[in-house]
Amino acid sequence: MDNITASEELQLVIFRLAKEEYGLPITKVQEINRLVPITKLPQTPSFMEGIINLRGRVIPVIDLRKRFQLAAAERSEDNRIIIVEVNGQTVGVIVDAVTEVVRLAAGSIEPPPPAFIIDAQYIHGVGKLDDRLLILLDIDRILTSQEEIILKEIKQ
Repeated sequence: MDNITASEELQLVIFRLAKEEYGLPITKVQEINRLVPITKLPQTPSFMEGIINLRGRVIPVIDLRKRFQLAAAERSEDNRIIIVEVNGQTVGVIVDAVTEVVRLAAGSIEPPPPAFIIDAQYIHGVGKLDDRLLILLDIDRILTSQEEIILKEIKQ
């Protein structure tokens, strides 16, 4: 997202976590699935839910609520697993709901405010769409290098 001009548009997958709306570049999203049974793994970070079998491929799954230290919520029919690419690895992320795909002018994206309450390392910026604010995630920064190593070991 860093190398686009203000006149270009981004296509974003919009999803909900708690009461906030987040956006991911559609180029990072491989597919969106309903919640399926997740196999828990011992001795993994708390936000790593486990693994799923996706058409014969073992995919690690992360709960974004836990990753962002948000309050837990009951799972519902609206929950989705977004299959994304994170630094060359395929990973599933659990979100409360996927709401839409939108086009957002790059000129309507601002950097996160300096006094951002949550850890802004995951945040690329804040997009303004009509009267809504969308938190744009930098999915490649969602995991530390140590956590990426753990994911690679899980997949082997």
